[in-house]
Amino acid sequence: MTATVQSELISAIRSIPDYPKPGVMFRDITTLLGNPRAFRRAIDELVHPYAGTKIEKIAGIEARGFILGGAIAHQLSAGFVPIRKKGKLPHDTVRIAYSLEYGVDEMEMHRDAIQPGEKVILVDDLIATGGTAEGAVRLLQQMGADIVAACFIIDLPELGGRKKLEALGVNVRTLIEFAGH
Repeated sequence: MTATVQSELISAIRSIPDYPKPGVMFRDITTLLGNPRAFRRAIDELVHPYAGTKIEKIAGIEARGFILGGAIAHQLSAGFVPIRKKGKLPHDTVRIAYSLEYGVDEMEMHRDAIQPGEKVILVDDLIATGGTAEGAVRLLQQMGADIVAACFIIDLPELGGRKKLEALGVNVRTLIEFAGH
């Protein structure tokens, strides 16, 4: 990816200081999603390394991962699997607890969403501390998925999330980085 593309994506993201708490710089991708050129560019860059490969499913983490994951699944002619917070899916589910900065939460997916050995890409908007993404990876591994990669638009490298996923043997792809948190 060129520096021009990275610059275009960075300029399309709104930064909101002190949200959701003082000292945090929130990176809001809704402005990128609302910019047709930047949104298309981000999806194209996330899809590019996997075009022409046999990816069976894209797993998107609630909620922004649904938006990105749906577009990526469409481009790769893959199915889409939502990974949701506990209690949001209507059929038989599998669940995993995961750690957050402020406690523990649970996420789930339908038990029949992924078959063992299926090639899957995990998608979300941002990797920070990695707790949610790590939980999603463990859930997909529990289902027998062959996780090809975990893809994010933004990496906050100082928070170490990428390293957590790489320690699980997952290839991580991000498009841009922001310093801090």
